[in-house]
Amino acid sequence: MNRETFALQIFDSINRNKGILKEQYGSSKGSIGYFFLDDLLPLDLAAELYRVFPLPEAMVLKKSIRENKYVAAQMNLYNPLLEEIVYAFQEKKVVGLIAEICGITNVLPDENLYAGGISLMANKQFLNPHLDNSHDKDRNLWRVLNLLYYVTPDWKEEYGGNLELWPDGLKNPQITIHSKFNRLVVMATHNNSLHSVSPVVFDGNRCCVSNYYFSKQPLLQSDEFHVTSFRGRPENKITDILLQCDTWLRMGVRKLFKKGIVENPHVYKKDK
Repeated sequence: MNRETFALQIFDSINRNKGILKEQYGSSKGSIGYFFLDDLLPLDLAAELYRVFPLPEAMVLKKSIRENKYVAAQMNLYNPLLEEIVYAFQEKKVVGLIAEICGITNVLPDENLYAGGISLMANKQFLNPHLDNSHDKDRNLWRVLNLLYYVTPDWKEEYGGNLELWPDGLKNPQITIHSKFNRLVVMATHNNSLHSVSPVVFDGNRCCVSNYYFSKQPLLQSDEFHVTSFRGRPENKITDILLQCDTWLRMGVRKLFKKGIVENPHVYKKDK
């Protein structure tokens, strides 16, 4: 399987359900637009992606009060099948179809995999509520869509590790989207798209393939530049205060240094 073959499978699955997905995204785009599609790939292919997923110790651990998860973007370190599925979502016909469903023009994939690639969350790991960084690594393009494809077989909702959307803020109930095996989730990213991943409460690995799409224009006219901005969960008031201070400080740094003091290492560094 190569990226072109994967892309054909992805395109066909999405295209067969295009009408339903348009309705789903359209009904939610007033707050945080999203859609999800089950059975994206044949089951044997999806299961094979999980089988070749790297062990946690072969990935990068990001652990702080903001988040606790394993990530990887240097795809040539892992089984080639994983690089092919990541970049299948960047094939022109797939990008175009998803952009059409979401009603967004001039959408571009990110070959650098800035904050994209693959991720893994094990027992007690989490991702606190946050807004994604508003731009690409060079701060030239706006981040507009987040694509998440889950590949852990038999992952139950009660295991945690599920995507949570907070369209009405942290004082109101969240929308939980189960990180179900072979499910693709696409969500809008803008100044109001607060989201999180619930803590994993199961002794297993929730594995995910992720991509971001960008555009020269933001999704909302009111969008402004921001760093990845974390909050605490509603029950964690002290963490929330600390994370808001953390965001304020990092925003201050970015006003002085466009790309930050240290370049974000989460990119795919390819040979020239």
